[in-house]
Amino acid sequence: MQFTSAHLRQILGAIAEEIERQKDHLSALDRELGDGDHGVTMSIGWQAVMKALRDVPETADCAAICQTVGMAFLNAVGSSVGPLYATAFLRAGAAVKGVDPLSAQDLLNFWTAFVGGIIERGKAKVGEKTMVDTWQPALDALRKAYEEGKDVAECFRLAAAAGKEGMLATASMVSAKGRSSRLGNRSVGHQDPGATSAYIILSTFSDQLQNLFGPQGGIG
Repeated sequence: MQFTSAHLRQILGAIAEEIERQKDHLSALDRELGDGDHGVTMSIGWQAVMKALRDVPETADCAAICQTVGMAFLNAVGSSVGPLYATAFLRAGAAVKGVDPLSAQDLLNFWTAFVGGIIERGKAKVGEKTMVDTWQPALDALRKAYEEGKDVAECFRLAAAAGKEGMLATASMVSAKGRSSRLGNRSVGHQDPGATSAYIILSTFSDQLQNLFGPQGGIG
C-alpha cells in the first residue's frame, strides 16, 4: 500500500480535530510566556485549512493539497506561526510535486522539506525554546530510523518520541525568540506552546499512520 492524497486529507482532518481538542491547553501554556492566544491561533489556522480543503477536488494530489493548506493557514493566521506553517506546507508540497501516491522515500522527502521550511523561515535552532525543539530532533530521529531500514510506521513513532523529548525539554530552557524572550530567566519552568502544538501535529501524523497501515507501516 502507498500513501495517497486521501490518506493525507484524513490525517489533516485528524490534526485539526486534535488541535481543537487541545486549544485551551495550548493557550494556557502561552499565558505563561506570551499573550495567551496560541491555542486560538492554531485553531483558527486549522479550521481555515479544513474549510479550504472542502473546495479541493478529490482528484487533487498531495502537492496540490499542501499548496491549499499553506495558503489557507497564511491567510487565516497573521502571527509568526502563520508564515512558518505556510512555508512548511508549501515546501513539503513542492518536494512531492508530480508524485502520487507517495512512497516511503517520498514521505521522508516531504517531512525533510516541511521541517526545513520552518527552520529557514524562523531562523531558530535547537535550544532556543521554539517549535524547532520539537521538529529538529524528530527529523533527526526519522532520518536515522530510515537509514537503519525500519518500517515507516516505526520510523515515525521514533520521530514522535524524539519530538516529545524535545518538547518537554523546552521547560528548562531560557526563551531566545519572540515575545517570551523578554522574560529572560523567568521563562524557565514553562513548556513552549509552539513546541507543544508541533508535537500535536507530529504525534497525530504518526498515530494516523499506525491506524492506516498498521504497526508494520506497509508503505512501498
